[in-house]
Amino acid sequence: MTPPSSKKTTRFLGAHTIDNGGIHMAVRRAGNAGMTAMQLFTAIPKFYGDKSSIKPERVERFKAALKETDIRPENIVVHAAYVLSVATPDEEKWARASGGLTKEMERSSTLGVGAVCFHPGSAGTSDRSDSAKRIAKAITAALKANDSDTRLLVENTAGAGKTMGKTAQEVGEILSHVAKALRKRTGYGLDTCHLFSSGYAIHESKAKLTAVLDEFESETGEAPSFFHLNDSEGELGSNRDRHVLIGEGQIGKAPFEWLMSDHRTMGIPLILETPQLNYDIADDDDSPDPYDVKMMKLLRS
Repeated sequence: MTPPSSKKTTRFLGAHTIDNGGIHMAVRRAGNAGMTAMQLFTAIPKFYGDKSSIKPERVERFKAALKETDIRPENIVVHAAYVLSVATPDEEKWARASGGLTKEMERSSTLGVGAVCFHPGSAGTSDRSDSAKRIAKAITAALKANDSDTRLLVENTAGAGKTMGKTAQEVGEILSHVAKALRKRTGYGLDTCHLFSSGYAIHESKAKLTAVLDEFESETGEAPSFFHLNDSEGELGSNRDRHVLIGEGQIGKAPFEWLMSDHRTMGIPLILETPQLNYDIADDDDSPDPYDVKMMKLLRS
């Protein structure tokens, strides 16, 4: 496997922070928790957002807030809307989902963040190899429409129903259909809950976890570009995408200790998507969520 780069000697820790009051408030809450990475939404995640542009004043507030933190733009991940199922064989739905993904890349590129991650969606009744090509087609369209340093990254999935991206082979197949000229602008990231829920026994031993990471690197030709650090409410192979605080689920604390000692966690965003204690925080309150503070302390230890 690829040896660690001498330039990648730092782990960038963060969370998907609450954006009540605006994305600049999400930045301030992340900064006040001492984070060096973060994740956010640029639009409501339950809608396509295919016609939603980002206003200049939002961009200005975001960049101003960022300057007051230790978070570099390249260590920010934007999570695309959940409904952007570019795996679907339905041509009308695919066109709108692809348009939403392209628009997300536009908003995120305007913000100047490092990456957009997305769930590929369900293959439905179609052949999974055909679905992989449709996902790559949407990636290609989004990248061609937005010439920026923001990358577009596939996230592995928990494997419910016909969802794509469940296995290392499937993630590798999706990326293999992206043209070589665009390949450096895409990649993938791994969610620990999704790995476990899709049947990867990352809790068994450090050797098993390492083997899983090796498998993804072998199938894709590269290491992950981000990690989502989530414990799992569901059991191994349950295909349930239910995140809980690290140490309070079926994965347990030890695998996260093993993961944090792996060189592939160096130099990339490591993002918590675990529950928040105060979802109803006031719009003008930039205090960090207590659960985020607790998890950050755990990871640093």
